[in-house]
Amino acid sequence: MSAAVANKYGEIRVDEHTIPLAGLVQPGKEVLIQIFWDRLVLLTSQQQRIREVPRPYTGRTADIPWEQVFTNLLRKPRSVTHSQFVRMLPEAIQTYVKVTDLAVRKERLQALLHWSGVYELEHIRQVLEESGPEATVAQLSAALGILQSNRDIPAAWPETLSPPGTQTAESLERYDRLMGVS
Repeated sequence: MSAAVANKYGEIRVDEHTIPLAGLVQPGKEVLIQIFWDRLVLLTSQQQRIREVPRPYTGRTADIPWEQVFTNLLRKPRSVTHSQFVRMLPEAIQTYVKVTDLAVRKERLQALLHWSGVYELEHIRQVLEESGPEATVAQLSAALGILQSNRDIPAAWPETLSPPGTQTAESLERYDRLMGVS
């Protein structure tokens, strides 16, 4: 086990490589590092897991916590044009978020924060390419909902929360009599 301190950009150096923490740790905080042959497990000083990343020489890529990235960008929307994470996004999403009007940029970042928690980044890209960068958040949300609804969802969900014997009641006549309603 070793330790590193997050720099002002929220990154640590391990094995002569920079590992971004995507705002999961504040700058200046110590990070404990469990080193395995194929991965690094990053922990807080209280040994709570922050994230796990592959070792640089394995050639594997780490998953990016997009919700955290969009949360950080929402705090400083002007940083969008300089962010290394924005450059990792698909071109359609980059164009969508790099709008010059800051009020619109904030609205779009808020939407991306929500969408990244619900939909795949690939689906967001697909809807943006089909709808264009001038589509409203409401239009894109509707398009994402329609795209998501194409999944195999059962027509009826089994109801399991009601007490036994109450699920078969088809008529409310008994309830109406108890309540004195005719």
